[in-house]
Amino acid sequence: MKRTAFAFAGLLMLATAPALGQGQPPLRCAVDGTFAPHAMPRLGGGVEGFNVDLFQAIARKLGRELTIDSASFSGLIAAMNAGRYDFLCAPTTVTRERAENLLFTEGYIFTEYQFGIRRGSAPIASLEDLRGKTISVNKGSAYDSWAQANAARYGFTVQAYDTNTDAVQAVIAGRAYANLAGNTVVKFAAARNPQFVPDFVMKETRAHWAAPLRRDSTELRDQLDWAIECLKKDGTIAQLSEKWFGAKPGADDAENTPFPGRGVPGLPGYDPTPHARGC
Repeated sequence: MKRTAFAFAGLLMLATAPALGQGQPPLRCAVDGTFAPHAMPRLGGGVEGFNVDLFQAIARKLGRELTIDSASFSGLIAAMNAGRYDFLCAPTTVTRERAENLLFTEGYIFTEYQFGIRRGSAPIASLEDLRGKTISVNKGSAYDSWAQANAARYGFTVQAYDTNTDAVQAVIAGRAYANLAGNTVVKFAAARNPQFVPDFVMKETRAHWAAPLRRDSTELRDQLDWAIECLKKDGTIAQLSEKWFGAKPGADDAENTPFPGRGVPGLPGYDPTPHARGC
């Protein structure tokens, strides 16, 4: 009887998530504050963007206050592992290597690798077209890792910049032939600069963007995961996606798809245990 009552109390806590935050300190997270449209400087101070709006909504769902710092992406994971942040609000691609060392929520959006080029440049038909070219990337990102690993194979050189904004400017200025980034970032940059256009998409690279935490943060991961699922069910994440990326996500896109279990299915750290979805 006691065990049944305890299980019911646990489900009730999940169903009334704001109670989780009572008497607790603010959650701490960080973004790359120059990674538009996910996080970028706001006129008057602070940062704004899809990820800023998303994690503020998640914190409200949990009844917690949230502080968001802005720093270069290349140092964020180390800072989180050192205890400076509880998790990262920055869009982080879930790879097997990262999942072996970090704990992830389920994905809140899908990302694909895409190239952006200067208007008037020859379009990229295949990766072989990169031979002899220079590719710009955001230092420390998954796109940087891919470019470094494949530069010799496809015969291109890599320029890594502290921000993706600088990497895009390198293309516009002619220092690089193409910028490799996520599809949302490339489309956003192109919408705001007529000299930069979206180009070749690497279809095989579709992956989850999710929030990373330290390996010992299972309880917080599960709370964040629950809030993400609730915001998918009520349409909040889809609305934010359309607001910031300019297109309504499909019914099968991550913005509209609560995934089973906790974390990213098929990768280390995933917990397949079924759970109640009451919001």
